[in-house]
Amino acid sequence: MIPQTSWVPVLITLPTLVPIVAAALTLLGGRSPRFQRAIAVGAISVAFIASCLLLYLTNAHGTFAVTIGGWGDKGFPNGPLGITLVVDQLAALMLVVSTIVLLCVVVYAVGQGIRDGTSQQPVSIFLPTYLILTAGVCNAFLSGDLFNLYVSFEVLLAASFVLLTLGASPERVRAGASYVMVSMVSSLIFLSGIAFAYATTGTLNLAEMAARLDHVPDGTRNALYAVLLVAFGIKAAVFPLSTWLPDSYPTAPAPVTAVFAGLLTKVGVYAIIRAHTLLFPGGSMDNVLLIAGLLTMLIGIFGAIAQSDIKRLLSFTLVSHIGYMVFGIALSSRFGLSAAIYYVAHHILVQTTLFLVVGLIERQAGSSSLRRLGGLIATPVLAALFLIPALNLGGIPPFSGFIGKVALLEAGAQDGSVLAWVLVVGSVVTSLLTLYVMARVWTKGFWRARADAPEGDLADKAPSALIDESTDIAFDDRADVGRMPIGMVIPTAVMVAAGLVLTLWAGPIIGFTDRAAADIADRGIYMQAVLGGDGR
Repeated sequence: MIPQTSWVPVLITLPTLVPIVAAALTLLGGRSPRFQRAIAVGAISVAFIASCLLLYLTNAHGTFAVTIGGWGDKGFPNGPLGITLVVDQLAALMLVVSTIVLLCVVVYAVGQGIRDGTSQQPVSIFLPTYLILTAGVCNAFLSGDLFNLYVSFEVLLAASFVLLTLGASPERVRAGASYVMVSMVSSLIFLSGIAFAYATTGTLNLAEMAARLDHVPDGTRNALYAVLLVAFGIKAAVFPLSTWLPDSYPTAPAPVTAVFAGLLTKVGVYAIIRAHTLLFPGGSMDNVLLIAGLLTMLIGIFGAIAQSDIKRLLSFTLVSHIGYMVFGIALSSRFGLSAAIYYVAHHILVQTTLFLVVGLIERQAGSSSLRRLGGLIATPVLAALFLIPALNLGGIPPFSGFIGKVALLEAGAQDGSVLAWVLVVGSVVTSLLTLYVMARVWTKGFWRARADAPEGDLADKAPSALIDESTDIAFDDRADVGRMPIGMVIPTAVMVAAGLVLTLWAGPIIGFTDRAAADIADRGIYMQAVLGGDGR
């Protein structure tokens, strides 16, 4: 039975609307940290529940669309005039995975602030900004309008700049300025693409634009696709548009770095998937994307090998593994898209988990530098929390990283082209080097004695929550920080468990991603949900 239309449109708006309202409430309640925490956790929990319901509904009944305000006719060629929100299986899956991450990270941040925060920590600013970031992420996945997608990116930019520069230390301001400049260039390119698209098709509604682009000359279509790919490629950190990321993310507080690493680049990947399947099907840019995917894999992992700080090392692995997703997209096959979607979900969970673990390492050991770390194996919980996602990222069977990579390799082998086989080899090499990098972190940070580290006698004076208050002192003079806060350990463990769910239920989940790939490969389903009739 198809659900009643009276409440489905409300459900679609909740992941965006509730965090925005909650952000306003947390600003009003800035003098009450408990009130702020309750509102923030409650709002993201509502967004998570709404996302789960949308996942169930799209799996059972297909794609849903709502035009805000009900403006415009639904029949082609007079498509909706207002903002259209569309949720299909891909968007619903991204919402569920993203809200899991957002909820765990905010609980982690609250736990860190309660245990290690001081009166100088900008908690009253952090939570409202974090909620705005949540609204921007959710709205990006639901956007059925090119300009609304642009607005979502701008919301992300504004919120992420505030989060990146919390405390206004020189290092963070420097990184934030670089991040904003690159993001503004990306936004200008995207805005130019929007103007180009509107001049070409006379609409910004994605479904209507898809129908009209079929009648546009190939040269014009390819030029428009190239402009949008550059804009989305910067957001997704696809090489050679990725050099900004390793210098920006590691400077932020642990919760901020974790959510940035897990989600922000995936919004760009999601936009590439939408453009590639809905607006520009036919594979005109497949070879370009395949080459970019290969270079992203290799350059990223080579950069990771050269790092001695775990946060910078993980930032380079983040770039590297974006290449796997681009590989799956560029194959332009249902199997390749399914593998890419599965790998996106896997990477969001695993990469976020690793950055949360690094936050625990910094708190307990006073550094994230491999030149200072050692002996962390003495804390078995911390060792287990790192080892499981590290093996997962490295692609060790039977973890989801292995399953996702095998699916991508099979999709590449099915394609059979020379370039696809080169990507298959590049994927294997990248996976082995990723495992080497994770093993290096394990042997130096966990297995060896701290006394054997080149700078093992140095550490930060005390844990810091949001503001960078690092001061080097002798490790033996560092105050005992006590056990790891339960408020930080539990959300990290939940993230580890969420990553394992992708392994334990890999069959049903890949079945879902297969159906999601089939839906987005058949543009008519999306177009019919938005435009009505046959959607054409």
